[in-house]
Amino acid sequence: MRRLKISLRLIGSSCWKSKAPHCGIGGRLESLQTFSALSGHRSSGYGKEPVSSVQMQIVNALCLGERSRASSLLSDIGRRNIELTANDFVYILEYCARSTDPLFVMETWRTMGEKDVDLDDKCYLLIIRALCKGGYLEEALNMMDMLQKDHDLYPILYMYNNLLGGCARIQSVSRANECLDLMERRMVGKNEITYTELLKLAVLQENLPVVHEIWKEYIKYYSPSITSLRKFVWAFSMLRDLEAAYIALQHMVSMVLRGGFIVGKTAEGKLFTLRLDIPIPSSFELDLKRCSEENEDPELSGFINTEEMEACASNNKQGFTFFTKKSEAENDGQSMMRKCHGSSVMKVLRWSFNDVIHACARSPNCRLAEQLILQMQNMGLEPSSSTYDGFIRAVVSERGFHDGIEVLKSMQCKNLKPHDSTLATIAVGCSEGLELDLAEALLDQISKSRSVHPYNAFLKACDTLDRPERAVHALVKMKEMKLQPNIRTYELLFSLFGNVNAPYEEGNMLSQVDVAKRIHAIEMDMVKNGIQHSHWSMRNLLKALGAEGMVRELIQYLRVAENQFSRGYSCLGTASYNIVLHSLVEANESHMAVDIFKSMKSCGFLPDAATYNIMIDCCSIVRCFKSASALVSLMLRDGFYPQAVTYTALIKILLGNGDFDKALSLLDQGSLEGIQSDVLLFNTVLREACEKGRIDVIELIAQQMHQKKVQPDPSTCYYVFQAYVNHDYISTAIEALQVLSMRMISEEDSILEEKRTEYEENFIFSEDMEAESRILELFKDCNENLAVALLYLRWCATLGFEISWLPNRSLWARRLSSNYANAEGVAV
Repeated sequence: MRRLKISLRLIGSSCWKSKAPHCGIGGRLESLQTFSALSGHRSSGYGKEPVSSVQMQIVNALCLGERSRASSLLSDIGRRNIELTANDFVYILEYCARSTDPLFVMETWRTMGEKDVDLDDKCYLLIIRALCKGGYLEEALNMMDMLQKDHDLYPILYMYNNLLGGCARIQSVSRANECLDLMERRMVGKNEITYTELLKLAVLQENLPVVHEIWKEYIKYYSPSITSLRKFVWAFSMLRDLEAAYIALQHMVSMVLRGGFIVGKTAEGKLFTLRLDIPIPSSFELDLKRCSEENEDPELSGFINTEEMEACASNNKQGFTFFTKKSEAENDGQSMMRKCHGSSVMKVLRWSFNDVIHACARSPNCRLAEQLILQMQNMGLEPSSSTYDGFIRAVVSERGFHDGIEVLKSMQCKNLKPHDSTLATIAVGCSEGLELDLAEALLDQISKSRSVHPYNAFLKACDTLDRPERAVHALVKMKEMKLQPNIRTYELLFSLFGNVNAPYEEGNMLSQVDVAKRIHAIEMDMVKNGIQHSHWSMRNLLKALGAEGMVRELIQYLRVAENQFSRGYSCLGTASYNIVLHSLVEANESHMAVDIFKSMKSCGFLPDAATYNIMIDCCSIVRCFKSASALVSLMLRDGFYPQAVTYTALIKILLGNGDFDKALSLLDQGSLEGIQSDVLLFNTVLREACEKGRIDVIELIAQQMHQKKVQPDPSTCYYVFQAYVNHDYISTAIEALQVLSMRMISEEDSILEEKRTEYEENFIFSEDMEAESRILELFKDCNENLAVALLYLRWCATLGFEISWLPNRSLWARRLSSNYANAEGVAV
């Protein structure tokens, strides 16, 4: 028979297990009586306990964890001046093989050798099994080699199967190949257990082609049983071959419905098909054509529709009818399942359905998972909590958490308790959808979690919504469950709690002290859990320090980060330096920023577009347009083209020097080069024009914004309004404020007209005491521009000014449109 060697060679897991009973009190007494009857109560003289009794004492001591006492008793047996046989040690060997105790089995083996005990096949099998289960593969291979040289004994297939199982346990492909070489040279052959071990190792190595090769060789010599099919369904599902897994599952369904076999249970509770392990070539084929031929039976047509299955498993069809009418299929299924009265058969079938449904969740393929659930119900095979766990994973990953919650409700209506992993899956979906209340309620229902991922997802949602207070409850829950944070948790904690001040506030002495305490507490917890900073945690930490204006601490942590990452395989990175440079520029520390920039380049870190833009903005502090131009040249040389932020920084320098003409010319140049102007760029000009009292520039920029469909923001409104007020043009200021407020809501007249009634009744003209509170609530929904616009319009109405919902027809808007019909290129 050809040996399976493909890329990684063949692979498997899990060793052949002993069928001896566990060492409970009843089991030990029964075994003692049996062993005593076999070996007799031989003793070495007066006052000495029988060997059988000492053997049981050794096993009892091992069961209780008293290894020193067990070793002492074993030594006592070795010192006796009597002839010992293999039966005097067999129960110890059985215990060691069953409980995975390779060290004590080697001690026993040494004692047997010292007493010249002849070992039989059973003893060698038990010793090899214990060594393989304990990971002592080299010793097991040496023993197999020793047996080969002994003409009276010969390694049997069960020994090789144990060795393959040990290779799978430690994922040693090289040892598995050695074992396969031995089997091939000695022409041992393979049985069903051999294929099982190879299959498990193939799955551990994630080698799908090898699994298919094992399948092809297996069906050459064996007709698949329901338990062997169950293992292949598991293998295909684990490696995400949905089509092969589904076809094998449908063959299982056909086999179960036809019956004619018995599923038994070992002493350890493992299920197996009762039949002789004799190789019989099979005509079984794992393909759609074969499956279709088998399913021509009219009794099975209500359960298996091959054409629809092919489309669903291949994920190529949007919607279909997979089964016959529900009532008819359910009646047929329940009547046919009465023939399969064995609970073991139904258990094996349910496990396989669960495997494929969980594979659908990983793919994802929600439609196939849904059809499998329906097929189970039609067959009278009720889905379990584990089944719904996989189904909900598939639903949430493809359709979202809302549908997952609906499935959860239907599951609870059937009195099925969801697994913690099911609740965690939906909670993650809710967190990603920024539904904090739903996510928190689901996390509270989790009794035990092995993964910190659901809580990290919740923390990320709190960070996105800027709700650090909501994150505290999740942290308390993690502590109660003794769930250790990972580096992602700490990355989010620095982002959530590294900044004390609310938006629009600058750091002060009190907030800086508070930030320092928080950062220290987070870092102490990292040290306690043995976790070092990652690039992201360090970036979030640097960003927090920069936001608070803590320049000295910022530089200190930068040096710490440089030292930490210089010793590893990764470096600090340009992005981290950009954070520091930006913070220094914001703090007007231009000289320090230049020093860091030079240090960064000298260490071999290449500046990117963001670095150059930050340093060009740094030039605005010292108002040096020449240095900024030099940086633009370097930027172009490195392949980075100026963007809107580049032009903003350059215009800021020119305006700082009072050169409005060059600033406006540069603005026009950017427009001609296709630069997409944004509100920040225009506000830069408006701010300087407001400070210098340049009404002409104010009106020019306002008209350009309208022509380019750039919506104003609250800063735009302030600069325009303040410029008119400074010149005592109060009516014009109010009129311009109204027009800009309307444009903040929308640039389209149709949308303004659509929202007019709602906004006037609920916000602008409402005499309700809660009207302004309702406007402020819009800030929480991140509708800052809308909230400010409504506040401005309500203030104008309170002052008695008429509110016009046609901003382009106002006198101010028409005058600007007439004076600046072609705003670009206008000389001021």
